[in-house]
Amino acid sequence: MKFKLILAFVDDVKTEAVMKAARECGATGATVITSARGEGLNEKKTFFGLALEIHRDVLLFLVEEHCCRRILERIAEVAEFDEKPGTGIAIQLDVEDAIGVAHQIKKLTPLVEEDL
Repeated sequence: MKFKLILAFVDDVKTEAVMKAARECGATGATVITSARGEGLNEKKTFFGLALEIHRDVLLFLVEEHCCRRILERIAEVAEFDEKPGTGIAIQLDVEDAIGVAHQIKKLTPLVEEDL
């Protein structure tokens, strides 16, 4: 089985919704890194010298490659990446090798076989 890594940078208020949507599309879990800060196309606004920033979470999903695109598109939809600028991004990376995922393979095998 081949895996891909999805990195999603989302507003912290959308983390739970994104996690739920990814699971519905075949993700078996994720690692969440909280309170990341991002810089986008436009500079952050300030109010009397204080930065007005929305905290971001970084979500790392190790997913089976056949499920990856579906999960990626669902994350973008739930997090509203294309509808609202500055809401976050998601990318996928090829994973050369992974260990510690044998328990996931049992669950993923029937899902992958359905897609093929």
